[in-house]
Amino acid sequence: MTVVDAHHHVWDLSVRDQDWISGPELDPLRRDFTVKDLEPEASAAGVGRTVLVQTVTVPEETPEFLALAEAHELIAGVVGWTDLTRPDVADALARLRELPGGRYLKGIRHQVQGEPDPEWLLRPDVLRGLAAVADAGLVYDLVVLPHQLPACARAAAALPGLTFVLDHLGKPPVAAGTLEPWASDLRALATLPNTVAKLSGLVTEADPASWTPADLRPYAEVALEAFGPDRLMYGSDWPVCTLGVAYGDTLRLTRDLTSPREHEQILTATATRVYGL
Repeated sequence: MTVVDAHHHVWDLSVRDQDWISGPELDPLRRDFTVKDLEPEASAAGVGRTVLVQTVTVPEETPEFLALAEAHELIAGVVGWTDLTRPDVADALARLRELPGGRYLKGIRHQVQGEPDPEWLLRPDVLRGLAAVADAGLVYDLVVLPHQLPACARAAAALPGLTFVLDHLGKPPVAAGTLEPWASDLRALATLPNTVAKLSGLVTEADPASWTPADLRPYAEVALEAFGPDRLMYGSDWPVCTLGVAYGDTLRLTRDLTSPREHEQILTATATRVYGL
């Protein structure tokens, strides 16, 4: 079984700043993380293919990521960024497809978690852009906070032809140890057949000083119940995960939080199907 890591990042601070890396708790991330850094760690963990995901909302990053996919066999797909609100978003997506490595473009993402409007996804201009993503045969990754999950469900209901991939399970309140209303909102999203979720990013939502795998289990169990293994996929969230665990530990945690009969779907099949790898 070739394991697919459906969510990781890279950046080069000499090319551009990652302005979201602020505060002393994120200081370990304030350095370059490259594909060459990732390759030996992925190989040691048994990961054979990955999906590289956008980090900043600038148009230059996605062409760079597509070129990286063209140059590195490890990267099987890219989730990039484009301005969904621009009137010519369909043309912008077509131009990305024409770039070197354009065939690796599998999805689009926007930092919805940073939008002050909890219903940003439901704006008419955004919905028009999301429809263009669907028409292009791409998926849409959702990086949101728990209070934004209801809007995600409404957007997914409005666009049944677009597959929505929820990153990091919607960032549940692991450190607080509470499930509601996150769990109910996640279940509501999962009732829509065009939604999928990533078992990723839970470690960095936990208390960095005291978390244990047992703290993550209730959230993984809710996700498994809601989506089932055929709509869940593993993601390392490297290098952000290194704030809590090493790269290989993210895969071990995912195996421990799920049963062996679920591993083929979660570790390989779901990401391969959804992203068309």
